[in-house]
Amino acid sequence: MPNRHGADRVIHGFPHRATVRASLTALYRRLSPDGVHRYPASVTADDVALDDEEDLHLGAQRVAHALVRHLQLPEARVVVSFRPMEYAAAVELTAGPEYFVELNDRFRTRRRDIGAALAHEITHVLLHRLGLGLPSTAENEVLTDVTTAYLGAGWLLLDAYRQDGVESQKLGYLTPEEFGYVLAKRAEVFGEDPSPWFTSAVAYEAWVRGRAEAARERTAPPLAGAGWAERRRYALQRHRGRASEDAPYAFAGGAPATAVSFSCPVCLQRLRVPTGRTLRARCGVCGSVLECTA
Repeated sequence: MPNRHGADRVIHGFPHRATVRASLTALYRRLSPDGVHRYPASVTADDVALDDEEDLHLGAQRVAHALVRHLQLPEARVVVSFRPMEYAAAVELTAGPEYFVELNDRFRTRRRDIGAALAHEITHVLLHRLGLGLPSTAENEVLTDVTTAYLGAGWLLLDAYRQDGVESQKLGYLTPEEFGYVLAKRAEVFGEDPSPWFTSAVAYEAWVRGRAEAARERTAPPLAGAGWAERRRYALQRHRGRASEDAPYAFAGGAPATAVSFSCPVCLQRLRVPTGRTLRARCGVCGSVLECTA
């Protein structure tokens, strides 16, 4: 996991949009909807808190065990060590039964962020055991952040993002807004509101921006919740049989179009339905039933 300090190095927005979407789809395909729903509650702050009175190494191992249990990995001893290193953390991916995680020495004095660093690394273990990966190393790191957030431990990574008079820090490979987006996608499915958990003001702001992007996807044509202006634009483009470059849908079948493809707002799998009717579309990956006016 990268080791970033300084506000000037933090990238904002949604530069990893395609990989984030592919990661959500891949996670649903690998775990199945039932498997995803085995993670209904996020890890709590109490489970991963490490105060100044607790022994550093024993406390770090306790937090790591809490994350192993949360991610439903086989119970095993987690060995956590600290050393000077370029990155924030690293994990040894072995067959077990022990997990070996190394943390940057700076976490000795930044105990509040140990849970965030461990969450990313232990999710690497989960993905390794699942045999789930994307083609490149960079894509796999995004997949790890997405999985951590979507399965209920990634709010820790977003909350570790801080820019104030005391420090500037950002953990993980996703931008703050992308973390907020994935957390909002999780919130839509599980009815969670992570906003009370954020202790960082800039993390909360990123969550709000990510939530707005997720909400926009829930009300984009051909979904029935689209607004009047978006629906009128959709109808005009359907009549021409060609969607604009920035449209979240694509047409096929001539002019007027006879079919439209768009992303499932839950798992981002690409769906295709006939146009010119009101219907329900069922996603074959996550099982969501979507009301459409196509």
